Amino acid sequence: MAALLVCALIGLVQGTLITRLRLSSLIVTLAFSLILNGVMLILLGLGPFSGYPGLLGQNPNIVALHQLMWGTINPTLSWIGMALVVIVIGTILWWSDSRRRRSGLVAPPASLTILKIALIAVVSVVVVAICNINRATIGTLAGVPWVIPIVLAVLAVWMVLVQRTRFGRYTYAIGGNPEAARRAGINVALVRTAAFGLCSFTAGLAMLLYASLLGGMSNNVGGGQYVLYAVAAAVIGGTSLSGGEGSILGTVIGAFIISTLTNGLRILSVPQEWQTVVTGGIVIVAVYLDIVRRRQRS
Repeated sequence: MAALLVCALIGLVQGTLITRLRLSSLIVTLAFSLILNGVMLILLGLGPFSGYPGLLGQNPNIVALHQLMWGTINPTLSWIGMALVVIVIGTILWWSDSRRRRSGLVAPPASLTILKIALIAVVSVVVVAICNINRATIGTLAGVPWVIPIVLAVLAVWMVLVQRTRFGRYTYAIGGNPEAARRAGINVALVRTAAFGLCSFTAGLAMLLYASLLGGMSNNVGGGQYVLYAVAAAVIGGTSLSGGEGSILGTVIGAFIISTLTNGLRILSVPQEWQTVVTGGIVIVAVYLDIVRRRQRS
């Protein structure tokens, strides 16, 4: 919790510098990246990768952090949890679409809503079935990893935040046209600062999972490629670099495309240097797609 609060505070500081001093957001984030990389090296003390603090021990906090990536839910509980999630999501979708249809608003037909619920159920069954297969060479390792419900929970909360709340509407409005948003009475500086804080908080969640995956901590976060993957996934998923457009679901789809490509390169034993070349190419293509979309809209 302390780490997440520190991450949120860092984001709020960045947002304050950007909104109050009118500094470039790109320059501020790059500068903080350099500063915090240096701080991380100071804290690690033993080099770019020290494995410290190690996550193999009996301390309850260490065990809990290690289990984020390596812990699994009991197979029976996995099925029960999956059923509850599908029921809740299905109920929300049906109720929301039915309410819009009764109000005379634009809404998909009932058959499409049923199809979406069925698709969610099928995907959920497939994921849980695969996860419940014994993956251990020796002993038993089966069940849905804890990281899956953690990520799904984060996605659900952020999806509601950006699509169903006033803050989310304000964020889209500012991204589309900050001056128009200001004239409409939106506190642009406050919303942008809060957005930077939430962004940094989410990055903190990602780093907790990364630390759990490594079993320690490293200054070399995927060789810096994860930052590029994040940008490419968002843009491929429909997020505009100029602001005002994008969705959580689209970003998830973009992330699936990126992860499938990178995983395929590893399976094909493509050398690391060429994987880096492909990563740069992906970013260029993603930016070009964003430009093409904006030209088509104009």
